Amino acid sequence: MPSHFPALLEADLRPDPLDQFQVWFDEATRLSPLAEAAALATASLDSTPSVRMVLIKGWDARGLVFYTNRESRKGAELAANPRVALLFHWPQLGRQVRLEGAVEAVSDSESDAYFASRPRESQLGAVVSNQSQPIGARAELDLKFARLREELVGKPVTRPSRWGGFRLSPDRYEFWQHREDRLHDRISYRRVSRGWQAERLQP
Repeated sequence: MPSHFPALLEADLRPDPLDQFQVWFDEATRLSPLAEAAALATASLDSTPSVRMVLIKGWDARGLVFYTNRESRKGAELAANPRVALLFHWPQLGRQVRLEGAVEAVSDSESDAYFASRPRESQLGAVVSNQSQPIGARAELDLKFARLREELVGKPVTRPSRWGGFRLSPDRYEFWQHREDRLHDRISYRRVSRGWQAERLQP
């Protein structure tokens, strides 16, 4: 990690946090493997938290999209409580981006299009795996995979209905820049009636 990082100043920020995210993401992709990896935090109805890494596969003005088995633990928690938090960490740049908001399922057509773009092995894995459910042994999963691969030789793999995308529509962003004196720069954006309001937070 470099010994010095530039300050994050309000004058350098874009008015729209999504534009600012794009600037930082573009810089991260030049230095960080899997810059699209982010920690997704969910909670059950009884407030039990859970967190795991996901890959963000695209974003626009509507929000950020990731894909998963909707019958997995995360899928069940998203259905019960759609409020989530998302964290990107790019240590090569000394940066974090935190997002909070609600998720909703993307359309079947969006899920179909992304599923069709995946490597075939990943498609087969999504069909075979009942994500988050117990299984007796690794060999059992491997056998299911091998049988399906043989069964579908020369045939397309159809997206299972339980697998699809979610879109996070953020109502809050926080951009965090590391400083060696630990007086880190933190700029928060909150959605307000006429757009976004930015403010500096103490580290």
